[in-house]
Formats: sequence, structure tokens, C-alpha cells
Amino acid sequence: MKNVSKLIAAFALATAVAFAADEKTIKGEGLCAKCELKEAKSCQNAIKVKDGDKSIVYYLEQNDVSKAFHKNLCSGTAKVVAKGEVKEKDGKKILIASKIELDK
Repeated sequence: MKNVSKLIAAFALATAVAFAADEKTIKGEGLCAKCELKEAKSCQNAIKVKDGDKSIVYYLEQNDVSKAFHKNLCSGTAKVVAKGEVKEKDGKKILIASKIELDK
């Protein structure tokens, strides 16, 4: 019984570490891809991050977290911190945000 408990605990820990490893924290200038960048047909959050001499734009997937935060970005820009999984689609970086907040 002790071995089964240890095995379950080890599996739970490994699973938690695997999920945490997929999450990335992005800090940068939050803005609307439609209103500020003029790159989208409808409002969509984006985060512009400076990487040396160039900028990388992360487009936030339209999930509940992103939609709820959009009121902070549609009328202007703000420094933000977002956490989530990053994927690439059609040559663009897409962030599936699990958390977004204004950077203090």
C-alpha cells in the first residue's frame, strides 16, 4: 500500500511539473491587434515584447481570460504580464492566456 501511495504521489508531481513547464510568462506592452496594430478584423489582445532591436508580438487567443481583460487595452496600451501556453500558427506567436494582469 505504501508503494502505491508513493507511485501516485510521484505521478501527480510529475504531471504538475509537466503542465507548469508548458506555461510561459510574457511581459510587455499590451494592446489591441485591431485598434493599435491594425492587423486584425476584430478586437484581439496582443502583447508586444522587445527582443534586442526587434519586437515580438504575441497574439492572445480569444478565451475567457483574454476577453475579460480586453477593456484594459482597447482604448490604449498598458504594460502587462501574462502567463500561458505559447504556440505558433501561420507564422504568428499565439498565447493561450491563463492569467493576465497590469504590470506594476
